[in-house]
Amino acid sequence: MTFSDILDRVGSMGPYQYLLVALLGFPILGMANHNLLQIFTATTPSHYCRPPPNASAGPWVLPLDQNGQPEKCLRFVHPPNTSLPNDTQWATEPCLDGWIYNSTRDTIVTEWNLVCSSNKLKEMAQSIYMAGILIGGLVLGDLSDRFGRKPILTGSYLLLAACGSGAAFSPTLPIYMVFRFLCGCSVSGISLSTVILNVEWVPTKMRAITSTVIGYCYTTGQFVLPGLAYAIPQWRWLQLTAAVPYFIFCVMTWWIPESIRWMVLNGRSSKALKVLKRVATFNGKKEEGKKLSLEELKLSLQKDISLAKAKYTTADLFRTPMLRRVVFCLSLAWFATGFAYYSLAMGVEEFGVNIYILQIIFGGVDIPAKFITILSLSYLGRHITQAAALLLAGAAIMSLIFVPSDMSIIRTVLAVFGKGCLSGSFSCLFLYTSELFPTVVRQTGMGISNVWARVGSMIAPLVKITGEVQPFIPNLVYGSIALLGGCAAIFLPETLNRPLPETLEDMENWYQTSKKPKPEPEAEKASQMIPLQSSGPGLDPS
Repeated sequence: MTFSDILDRVGSMGPYQYLLVALLGFPILGMANHNLLQIFTATTPSHYCRPPPNASAGPWVLPLDQNGQPEKCLRFVHPPNTSLPNDTQWATEPCLDGWIYNSTRDTIVTEWNLVCSSNKLKEMAQSIYMAGILIGGLVLGDLSDRFGRKPILTGSYLLLAACGSGAAFSPTLPIYMVFRFLCGCSVSGISLSTVILNVEWVPTKMRAITSTVIGYCYTTGQFVLPGLAYAIPQWRWLQLTAAVPYFIFCVMTWWIPESIRWMVLNGRSSKALKVLKRVATFNGKKEEGKKLSLEELKLSLQKDISLAKAKYTTADLFRTPMLRRVVFCLSLAWFATGFAYYSLAMGVEEFGVNIYILQIIFGGVDIPAKFITILSLSYLGRHITQAAALLLAGAAIMSLIFVPSDMSIIRTVLAVFGKGCLSGSFSCLFLYTSELFPTVVRQTGMGISNVWARVGSMIAPLVKITGEVQPFIPNLVYGSIALLGGCAAIFLPETLNRPLPETLEDMENWYQTSKKPKPEPEAEKASQMIPLQSSGPGLDPS
């Protein structure tokens, strides 16, 4: 008897599972609000130097830049048309008295003057938030294994609510950055616990569907964000609006059960049995729940208990040639996807289109992108899908270099296409990674891979600063890395219609058999009798 059999007896996809998916999905709806919040809270409006206090009441003439536009960061030292020598009359100086902003929106840029020499701080704020996601994944992942999935989920909701509210009341930029860093940490805890609880409480055949539903909750959140931003032009109120619902989500975790696997592996089998009986009652299978025993429960998870006792470390990912190749290529693919995705997602205001409409389009493209990705994964395979998604995204980003800035429609189309490809790449990577790593190191492999995505998303905002040297450099870097990640994916083995490897030896044997000639049709048909553990953009339970 396996744990799946136990789950079937208490109702594998009954009302309790539907309630669980809803409780896990609603908070994900607001995740986009935090990940992409700075698109609206840190927009940079058109601006120019504030005239000095002793300036005359007449219009103050501004110097012009190389493109014939008024300078944003310089002003004349003396008023024009004065009886001064030319070299003195046309002398310029920085904006010593601040700036005047042509905008009705209130943002962190206008409040703390993050323009001209301070414009790098805007990108730094987003990078610090992404650094929080990276650190949170490393720290809270370990704490989740030690204290359980549910306490970390509850604590992460509370942390996001408290620190998001704190950011809204920050008196200075450094304090704002600290709160945003902690928000990033909590986002990692929510993502990690949500994925694990969904995978462990839902039957294998429904796992891909529920994972997709939760993924679409994030996509839907991208439609909510521009509406909120349009209705709330003050950045502090917008920040607070995004944070407050998580106080409610924190209370809602009372109805979310702890992971049965975690409880059994940590010596809490009696409590796990009580939870299963409560689920059985909720699903209308109270009699079946009463028949369950501790012996059956422990026997069903015997394999998990044995694997937990075996000590595998990160070093085991580099023990065999095949695993070393998989780790290197997947790390590059994850880094490239996170790096390029956030270069486009956070660059909405650069395309000369209304940012509210463009954000809705950016969110909308994820719907067909994920659907096409699922079809491609099922019929063309993981290998081709992953390589094609990154190569096409890289080509779209590189194309932006050659499109003039005044051709905003073409630039927008390329950006939307690129973001759709990168969204598909993320969906593919979650499934592909879980299928490539053997069971004994799968969690470690997933963790290492996800770290690289976070590193990429953390570095992406900083690369935008290189645009001050030459405007084409950021897109050149983003596009090149995406193309490199696509090339690396070409060297990964195909996993379509193949059983999941359990041990390191399985992985190496798999590689050796993949190099042999393909079997005859009958033999090939027999080899495909074992069903996949995961067939959608979700994570394997192991």
